[in-house]
Amino acid sequence: MKKLLIACLVALLLSSCGDANKEASSQSTNPKADALAQEVIDETLRSWKSYKQYAWGHDVLAPLSKSYEDWYDEPLYISPIDAFSTLHLMGLKSEAKEIENYVVDSLSFNKNIDVKIFEVNIRILGGLLAMYEHTGNPKILEKTKDFADRMLPAFDTKTGIPKYWVNLKTGVARGDTVNVAEAATYTFEMGILSYYTKDPKYYQAGRKATLAIYERRSDIGLIGEIIDVETGEWVSEQSHLGAGVDSYYEYLYKSYLLFGDEELGKVWKESIAHINQYLAEDYDNKLWYGRADMRSGKLVSSKITLYDAFFPAILGLSGDVERAERLQRTWEWLWNKYGLEPMVYDYKMEKATYPVYDLNPEIIESSYYLYHLTGDSLYFNMSKKFWDDVKKYCRTDVAFTSVENVETMEKRDYMPTFFFAETLKYFYLTFSHHQGNFNFDEYLFNTEAHQFKRSNFEKEEVKTRLGIN
Repeated sequence: MKKLLIACLVALLLSSCGDANKEASSQSTNPKADALAQEVIDETLRSWKSYKQYAWGHDVLAPLSKSYEDWYDEPLYISPIDAFSTLHLMGLKSEAKEIENYVVDSLSFNKNIDVKIFEVNIRILGGLLAMYEHTGNPKILEKTKDFADRMLPAFDTKTGIPKYWVNLKTGVARGDTVNVAEAATYTFEMGILSYYTKDPKYYQAGRKATLAIYERRSDIGLIGEIIDVETGEWVSEQSHLGAGVDSYYEYLYKSYLLFGDEELGKVWKESIAHINQYLAEDYDNKLWYGRADMRSGKLVSSKITLYDAFFPAILGLSGDVERAERLQRTWEWLWNKYGLEPMVYDYKMEKATYPVYDLNPEIIESSYYLYHLTGDSLYFNMSKKFWDDVKKYCRTDVAFTSVENVETMEKRDYMPTFFFAETLKYFYLTFSHHQGNFNFDEYLFNTEAHQFKRSNFEKEEVKTRLGIN
């Protein structure tokens, strides 16, 4: 009896120790987390006010020179459109309302400029769709539809894969060579637009492009990196997860989740099996995903990009939490090696081959996902470390800026639009998780972190409005 009592006490103690790691997410009150969440709000507001002071009406804030940059010959108001969903989420409603009013009253897309289809899809189309979802303003939906209609001529190719550029005024498209992300990261936004407009043409255009990539996979199920949109021939046959490919895989799974498109779900399941078979590599007691020849499956490069760090999030979301956690530990190791992540790193040469850090969110995104999925405070503390380092190396007197070299921490004069849309948002969601104001399981994020509520898309209506058989 005594032995049984001792055994029970030991089991209780071990259980308590295991639960201690989950303390941060299970407590309804957490002053430390509350303070961090408020700090992120304060820094977001400070950065937003600086954008308004120094760059209002333009695309990007240049924090060091207290000036601005535009992506094209005429500005498209990209930072505010990207910022809206974050400001709204944080309760900064007057700031969000100001953006909504400006979009309705002052923003026209009838501009004689060539824009990059991929970049404006995830930022402008995605941002406007989130704005419409949060406001219900029909004038925002009109602007969103107008913008998408100006994008569609780019999809008029022999393969259905869009060209690289399109002129917003004339509809003339150019640029026959695109990477996979640029080719096939459209189903999510265009599906949402089809749902709200009840016009399947948007989703069907994005879906055709996605399937055009998949249909050109190799005999071993791998896709390449760069393709010709007219001939359908691969220009680069290197297969990987990083910048230039990443969001293709992300949208296969997320579009399947949001819309129930079984064909995309099938493509995801087949793709992830081949990714894990050919790209995953155990090296130096860490899990990496390298670059392989799409025909043979042979690993040909050990270069990775910080964009690859999105992959633990999608692994976790799709149920492979164990692999996701192991991969996230690899990324955390790389972050800690420098204090920030380098844009490109060769894990066998042990060298940063492109040492820029552009305020990227991917590792922070994955940390947030895993914090929610596991409840383990390891990921809360990981995010806090990331936040401390971003403040230490990237904070300026007016906002935050990119870093030219993570080995020297020399700053560069640029604050990407996704810093508002993604980086700050994922920090805030992690630190405010215990408050219960945002339910991760009720939402899906586009690749620019604009959040959309799953229940807004009724299953039977989705099939009709998106044209899914």
